[in-house]
Amino acid sequence: MTGAPAPEWRGWRAAAETALYGPDGFYRRPEGPAGHFRTSVHASPLFARAVARLLCRVDEALGRPATLDFVDMAAGRGELTRAVLAALPADVAARTRPCAVEIAARPAGLDPRVAWRTGIPRGITGLLFANEWLDNVPVEVAEVDAAGVPRLVLVRRDGTERLGGPLPDAEAEWLARWWPLPAEQGLRAEIGLPRDEAWTTAASRVERGLAVAVDYAHTAGARPPFGTLTGFREGRETAPVPDGSCDLTAHVALDACAAAGPPGARVLTQRDALHALGITGARPSLALASTHPAEYVRALAQAGEAAELTAADGLGGFGWLCRAVGIADPLPG
Repeated sequence: MTGAPAPEWRGWRAAAETALYGPDGFYRRPEGPAGHFRTSVHASPLFARAVARLLCRVDEALGRPATLDFVDMAAGRGELTRAVLAALPADVAARTRPCAVEIAARPAGLDPRVAWRTGIPRGITGLLFANEWLDNVPVEVAEVDAAGVPRLVLVRRDGTERLGGPLPDAEAEWLARWWPLPAEQGLRAEIGLPRDEAWTTAASRVERGLAVAVDYAHTAGARPPFGTLTGFREGRETAPVPDGSCDLTAHVALDACAAAGPPGARVLTQRDALHALGITGARPSLALASTHPAEYVRALAQAGEAAELTAADGLGGFGWLCRAVGIADPLPG
């Protein structure tokens, strides 16, 4: 017995929820997200090493507990979890309890130490790390109509859009506070209320340690006038179509998430965060080329990877939303 078919016209939040996470949704496809887009995790193993270094800092701040949690939110096929475990010192790895949170089925061959869950565990003592998770939390889209009033954007499964009714009160209040739209027809915004709620839930699950959400983001005063909703398919940006064939993503108002969640959260750039974790992109000395050429080539390749991860107009411009709980902030600055 099947449920009733989805209505032809729906808000973007409901349409994207089905397209991404429904029974035949994009994130359940066998190739996984890595088959369609590249994140910092896939760009270089240096990223996982930096996360492992961050986990070690959290471990030190916690006093080296008998059990150290590492929770990988939106874990894909476990790529970051695997790489972090491999990068940890043996004594830390032996105490680490890794957990991957993902709606897709557990991938074959994953280290049996890794717990695979669809929900966020409670009582985390350690590090919760969410890389490019919030941008895939579906949100409503608003557009200003001819009368200068923001209205819900409705969409069909083929991507065709039309304007719907006025915004519900909670969405209207969020928009007025965090992304006020001038009365100019066609201006658009993504209403980040569900992301605020998602971050609040995730950050609240850390009992002691650090919660981090990494995403491409914008802040008040620099919101894009026509929104950022887009799609990705097979490595290329494409029109957002909520039929399950492509990723659906939009930049995150991390400042709103920080304000809505538990107190003590702050936002810094990936460039600053990775610099604090020792990833700088500095080129090796040319003298090394003549004395140890193979080592120079390896160091040069790593410098190129680090430069990509920290480029201010690329991955380095991503936001890191961080909240330390019961410990000193391990990412000072």
